[in-house]
Amino acid sequence: MASSSKGGLVYSTDGGRMCPECRQALAACICKSVAQTLPAGDGVVRVMRETKGRGGKSVTIVRGLALDPLALASLGKQLRAACGSGGTVKDGVIEVQGDHCERVIEALVKHGHRAKRAGG
Repeated sequence: MASSSKGGLVYSTDGGRMCPECRQALAACICKSVAQTLPAGDGVVRVMRETKGRGGKSVTIVRGLALDPLALASLGKQLRAACGSGGTVKDGVIEVQGDHCERVIEALVKHGHRAKRAGG
């Protein structure tokens, strides 16, 4: 019987289920928090307009923000208020309903981000 390279303790009566990466109890696992704190991308925020899968309605997409989830939600709320429209924050991407690329870029520059228009 071959042993796995990540083999080891998967359950303990002391702590319950164990994380296979950091070998801590799942309640005390540090793997996910470390992965969320790492900034993604090149530091440039990309703003684009998208209509795919939305019945022809346009949505302004903001990608590349290296912020924690709470700060991202707060910035999303400020951008929606600046545009006077609705939207959401999903998977690290801010969506603002409507074509508001220029307003969003201006608001991002005011907040100190390097923003540029992407797409056609």
